[in-house]
Amino acid sequence: MSLLFELYPDIEKGYNLTQELRGIFENTTDKLIAFAKLAKWHEKVNQIGFKSFGTISRTIINHYQTILNYFDNRSTNAGSRTKLGEELKIS
Repeated sequence: MSLLFELYPDIEKGYNLTQELRGIFENTTDKLIAFAKLAKWHEKVNQIGFKSFGTISRTIINHYQTILNYFDNRSTNAGSRTKLGEELKIS
């Protein structure tokens, strides 16, 4: 990968942004620390200026309170959404 990154530095920047965001969700257990890390990640995205990362960054900013709830008990409402989707299909 080092040759790829050497030839295409933007790919390395995108890879690093992806890994950093993944690390926040995988390794952070405190909501306030997650908030600070996500804010720093958002600033990096703005500095680099990739449109695709801008989309996810804006989504995080627009829904940060709900997203930060994940760090309370490391779970999502995906199960309840799936259940609701199944119920709507049955109806």
